[in-house]
Order: sequence, then C-alpha cells, then structure tokens
Amino acid sequence: MQKQRSAIALLVTIMFVMLISVAIGYGLRQINRASKELKEEQSLYQNSMILSDILEILQNSRMLTKIAKSGSVDALHSFLSSRGFYSLDIGGQKLLVTITSACSRLNINALNDVTEPFYREYFSKKMLDGSYIDFLRSFMSQNKVQNEYNNVIFSSQTDVFREYIASKKHLQKINSLYIKEYHNENLKDIAFDELFCYGSDSNRSVDLNYATTAVWELIVGASPERAAALVAGEGSYKKLQDLHLSELESRKLAKFQTSFFEPYLEVTIEVIGDEGISKMSFEYAIKTKRGYDFVLEI
Repeated sequence: MQKQRSAIALLVTIMFVMLISVAIGYGLRQINRASKELKEEQSLYQNSMILSDILEILQNSRMLTKIAKSGSVDALHSFLSSRGFYSLDIGGQKLLVTITSACSRLNINALNDVTEPFYREYFSKKMLDGSYIDFLRSFMSQNKVQNEYNNVIFSSQTDVFREYIASKKHLQKINSLYIKEYHNENLKDIAFDELFCYGSDSNRSVDLNYATTAVWELIVGASPERAAALVAGEGSYKKLQDLHLSELESRKLAKFQTSFFEPYLEVTIEVIGDEGISKMSFEYAIKTKRGYDFVLEI
C-alpha cells in the first residue's frame, strides 16, 4: 500500500511538472510572438514615417515645382541625372533612395488588339509562341480572348485575380502557371523588370527619353544594338525627328501611346538595419504633388 501511494505521488508530481513545463513553454511562445509583433509594428511605424518624410521632401522641392511649371525635358533629365540616388544614415540604419522615371516601361495592361502583333513579334524573338500572349490576355477582363477566360486554368486556380495584372508578383504567378501548362522555360529569360509596369491605369504614355532597351525592342522592333543606341540618347528627345527612326520604326511607334515628357517619378527606398532589409516604393506625380501605389516589402 505504501509503495502504491509513493507511485501515485510520483506520478502526480511528474504530471504537475509536465503541466508547468507546458505552461512555461506556451508562455514563452506567447512572449516571443508578442515581441515579434511589437517589432513588426515598430518597423511599420518607422517605415511610414520615412515614407512621409521622403514625400514631404519631394513636395517641397523647388526644382520639382519648376519642372511642373515649365514642362521642360531638360530640367526633368537634369533632376533625374543629378538626384537619382541618395544614401543616408539615420539612427543606425542606412537608407538607400532611388528616384527614376515612372514611365520608362510599358503597362502590361495596355496590351490590346492594336499592339498585340508587336508583343507577338517581340516574344517570338525570345522563343515564345503566341500562346503566351493569349495566356496573358485571359488575365485581363478588358482583353478577354473571345470574351471568355481560360476556363481550364481558372477552374483549378480560383483565387487568381482576373481583372488586370496588378503587380510584379501577380505576373510571376501567371508566368509560373504558363510554364506549368506549356513547359516553356524560355519565359525565365525575359527581362520583365525592364519591360513592364503594372496597375489598372493603362492610359499613361511611355516617356521615350527614359524607355528601356527592352521597351525599344518591342515598340519599334529594334535589335538589341539599335535599342541600346536609342537609350543612349536619353534626355535629348523633344520631337519625333530627334529619334532618327526609319519609316517602318515610325509606323510601329505610332501604334503605342508615347510622349517626350511625363512628369512621374518612381521612388524606391531600402531600409537596411540589424533586423534585416525592408523595401518601400511608390510613384509620385510632380504636377499634383501626390504619391500613390505605395508598396511595402518586409
């Protein structure tokens, strides 16, 4: 009987210790979770303050105000050339701020019946057939192929956004689906970062003073060498004649919405600290002094 009581007492003690251990473990997990959430909240607050400060600097810039009033190609190019990159140290953190033209690429959602042949020509040179263009257009409600979505894809991918291609990550998911469906790895070799921007506003023109080599290859059918030569003239284009295009190149260019002055900036901010790197970006309209399309990556 004494041995049974001792065994029971030992069992109760072991169970009690186990319960305490579980409680302590759970408590520590909750503390760690709360600590992580607090750090994330602090990081979000700090990043929002940085964004606010950068936006205020842009809004109070005398040079940008002058550019907005004058509409000067030279003034905008001077600003982007001399003030395109900043490195700042704030409170033990390094800030890398990059400012570029927000109109150097094509909005992928501007793909339509008129421009589609040029997209097909460009991607054909990259060893991709027309199925890729059809695939892209099935993810744009305004460009439905035969007014129908690709039902085979969407029946298995019900969570995919179908109205327009909203972001780089959205396109990456679409491209992954295409590779899985068509088994064409050549898609991975396309310089999409140099070619496309995103969003529902597909009416903005490409600023030909900042168009990338990939964009020139697509919109006028230029070779990489010819496109590089056009890029080399950055900031000097004020009229069509300044481009020295061939008759065929001019006809192709006329199919796209382009201009020689687009007062929109793309601002990218990298915050480097002990906790890692966070990246923020937004677009800034010089004339209205408004920021929009804010993106935060932690």
